[in-house]
Amino acid sequence: CTVIFTRLATRDLHKPISILFCNLAVSDLFTSFSGFWISMLFITNPDITIFGSQDMLAPYSLYTTSILSTIYNLVSIGIERYLAVAESMRTRFRVARNHSIAVVFINWVLAFFLGCLPLMGWNCLQAESNISVLYSPFCVNYLVFIAMPNVAVAFLVPLFTYLRIIIILRKRKLRMQACGQATGTYKSAETQVARTSISIWLLALVSYAPFLAGVIFDAANQRCHSELYPGVYIFRNCTAMLITLTCLGNPVLYTLKLRALGARLKALRGLWASRVRACAI
Repeated sequence: CTVIFTRLATRDLHKPISILFCNLAVSDLFTSFSGFWISMLFITNPDITIFGSQDMLAPYSLYTTSILSTIYNLVSIGIERYLAVAESMRTRFRVARNHSIAVVFINWVLAFFLGCLPLMGWNCLQAESNISVLYSPFCVNYLVFIAMPNVAVAFLVPLFTYLRIIIILRKRKLRMQACGQATGTYKSAETQVARTSISIWLLALVSYAPFLAGVIFDAANQRCHSELYPGVYIFRNCTAMLITLTCLGNPVLYTLKLRALGARLKALRGLWASRVRACAI
């Protein structure tokens, strides 16, 4: 909420990247609300979160939708940062405010469609053969369909975009060295990008890898609830807690670090353009 109110109260909202930041905060907020809803159901009636019921479809679907929206926003932010660095100043005119709004809309439509498939009928309230032991009443094939590609996207796309940013900065640093110019600013920016990128990737790894491991374990083991209780369910609750803690890590990594990083990269673009002209002369 603090991120949303701060962005709405400043002029940064007019920038494309700020729209993505606000949308990331909104999806994190929905994740927190749906996680709180599931926690209250667990407190009032723990059995329905283990054996599954009709009451769990809505909160689980909202929780899945929020997680998917968060993943798509993280990927969108990484791509926007990569384009801003790779194409220099020209990209700022191509990636406009309307483009960011369209990306936000597509992200939510896709997240709602995939997350609400159990509410549309893809659940195992009646079919006991394919029911998930950890996330009842979801079906195992639905969880595999959701988890595998989206977790892969959450890992691979940010890794590629931020790694490409580091490579681009390093190439520009080498060109500046060839021109006999000082490269201390580029070295500092490269170090900051590397630290931020590693933090972002590790946060995604810690948040989503345990959930993916739980889905794989769920698909590979056809055992009843009593054989898995309580250790596996404790692990399931810990995975949910790790995903919810991402809502606290995202504002720190994206709103604070990337805001300072964006200002540094903007200064580097002007520095790069002026020194390239000087080198050409």
